[in-house]
Amino acid sequence: MYIIMLGAPGAGKGTQADILSQEMDLPHIASGDLFRQALEEGTEVGLLAKSYMNKGELVPDEITIKMIMGRINQADCASGCLFDGFPRTLHQAKVLDEALGGQGKSIDKAIYIEVPNEELVKRLSGRWLCRACQTPYHVINSPPKTLGKCDKCGGELYQRSDDREETVRDRLSIFFAQTAPILDYYKKQGKLIRVNGNLGMQKVAREIISALKAPMSP
Repeated sequence: MYIIMLGAPGAGKGTQADILSQEMDLPHIASGDLFRQALEEGTEVGLLAKSYMNKGELVPDEITIKMIMGRINQADCASGCLFDGFPRTLHQAKVLDEALGGQGKSIDKAIYIEVPNEELVKRLSGRWLCRACQTPYHVINSPPKTLGKCDKCGGELYQRSDDREETVRDRLSIFFAQTAPILDYYKKQGKLIRVNGNLGMQKVAREIISALKAPMSP
């Protein structure tokens, strides 16, 4: 099966993709990991991507798609894979369909992990890091014993600009604007599965696996 994992930042799609990858024995293809690998190896795609990332710009679709297609053409993806972080735009979704169609393949299901907006803000804006040892904390899930101080080294805790509430809300607005057309695209194809992402990690995983297996039931 070729499965797409969709979800806003903080929805837990990477975690669920890891669980599903093991459950279904499918490669987990995370666009972020591919970018990092391409950058480390200094490939043509990696260098192109770096030129945009250094300017704080989004990597163009054609570069992202070239990298993704290079990965899914490898032998371990012959029977399927899980896409995580791709497609991000309607154009990417359509080009992916065209590329797979040229090989007699297609996307089987698109799983959208839904989490209320305020819960996403809470998850993302609660993250803090130790300035000295980089130990991560979360004000709700894993708070430090002393406010503003690292439990391990006593260093000062700080919040990255990406994790500040105002920035988080902007990131989420951009995500939802880009994702709405993708959801509609897969819904019209009868491939969209919506899952409540606010149930806890294991329950969400069971919901996804049940939804994928349901059509195959007698």
